[in-house]
Amino acid sequence: IKAMGSDAVANYDNVADFESGNRMVQQAMDSFGRLDIVVNNAGILRDKMIFNMSEEEWDIVINVHLKGHFNLSKHAAVVFRQQRSGVFVHTASESGLGNRGQGNYAAAKEGIVGLSRTIARDMGGYGVRSNALRPRAATRLVISDEMKAAAQRGGAAGMGLQGLEMFEKANPPDAIGPFVAWLCTDAAENINGRDFLVSGSLIGLYSLPEIVKKADNAADDKIWTLDALDAAMPAVVGDLKNMWPRKEEKPAAAQA
Repeated sequence: IKAMGSDAVANYDNVADFESGNRMVQQAMDSFGRLDIVVNNAGILRDKMIFNMSEEEWDIVINVHLKGHFNLSKHAAVVFRQQRSGVFVHTASESGLGNRGQGNYAAAKEGIVGLSRTIARDMGGYGVRSNALRPRAATRLVISDEMKAAAQRGGAAGMGLQGLEMFEKANPPDAIGPFVAWLCTDAAENINGRDFLVSGSLIGLYSLPEIVKKADNAADDKIWTLDALDAAMPAVVGDLKNMWPRKEEKPAAAQA
């Protein structure tokens, strides 16, 4: 950054520590005199199937991602509220929609979306906006040497080495930065509390969750019974299918 003619400072605190968030904000204020933009991006992975995941693997991912987003946002929000301006950009993930072997990461990332929406509500009246993005990018966090080796063997979620190389080519990390910057400009001043997919070629706006069908028992002023639910729920769920099969089919030889 300095070589390009601008100025920057580094911070070596732990984002998962509450007081570190305060020190980061104070360092920015001391170095530049003000704070205008916070991009929460710190993250790690500890992928495991839920039945193999340890408490430590759960806690460290939640602490770095979700608690880390809170730690910096809370202290920055004090400054933003006082100056009646500011922008938050939070890094969520498509994995938050559900991804095999990433229960800790998915929970943290979808929690970040909820946090971002709530910050938007808390701070919107003070001229502050908060949005989240779900980047699809071939960073070193997701394209590791281990994954490349697995792809070479035909693993890596069945992607294979060629598929992995295609993903890297189609989704360079450089493609994410311009959209992050755009969200911080005046052109996006009316965008608050939303989340976006960002990839090498695609920008997508996610809809806000909404009830698509419902059954209402309020008129009878009574608690649902199982019989009443049996009668009412077909109209709600219809022919709704599982997003994922309930069990993996075993080969016929294995079944025998």
